[in-house]
Amino acid sequence: MPTRRTSLRLLPAAALLVAGCGFRLRRPPTLSFATIQLVGFPPRSPFTEELRRSIEASGSTRVVDSVAAARVVLEALEDARDKSVAAQSAAGQVREFTLRTRLRFRLRTPAGRVLIPDNELLLARDMSYNETNALAKQQEEAALYRGMQSDIVEQVMRRLAAVQAP
Repeated sequence: MPTRRTSLRLLPAAALLVAGCGFRLRRPPTLSFATIQLVGFPPRSPFTEELRRSIEASGSTRVVDSVAAARVVLEALEDARDKSVAAQSAAGQVREFTLRTRLRFRLRTPAGRVLIPDNELLLARDMSYNETNALAKQQEEAALYRGMQSDIVEQVMRRLAAVQAP
C-alpha cells in the first residue's frame, strides 16, 4: 500500500503525463467582437441567463443593453418549447412524449449588415411517461429541457466564435 509520501512524489509525474498528451480542460470559445446585445430574448429566462453567462465567460466579450454600445446584435426570431404525444397505449393512455426546443436567430451589426443569416436550431428528446410517476416525470422533463437548452447555448457559442470581427 503506497504511503502518503510516495503518492506526493508521484503527483508531479502524473501532472507531466497529462500535460504531455495534450489534455486541456474545455474552454469557452473566443469571440472576435468586444460587445454584443441580445434582442428578442425573454428578459430573465433561464436560457437568456445561460447564454449571457457563456458569452461573458469567453473573457473577450460582454453583453450590453444599448444598441449604441454593441458591436453586434444577436436577435432571437423564435424561442419555443413544444411537447407532443409520441405513443399511446391501446386504452388511449399516453406512454411517450416528444420534447422539442427550437431557437431561430440571426447575428447582425447595429447598422443592419447580416453576419449570420436566419439560423434554426431544433433539438428533440423522447421521454417515456407513466401516470403513477407523474412528479418524477415532471422533474425528468425539466432536466431534459435544461439539457437541450445547454446544447443550444453551446451551438450558438460555436457559431458566434466562427464569425470574424465586423
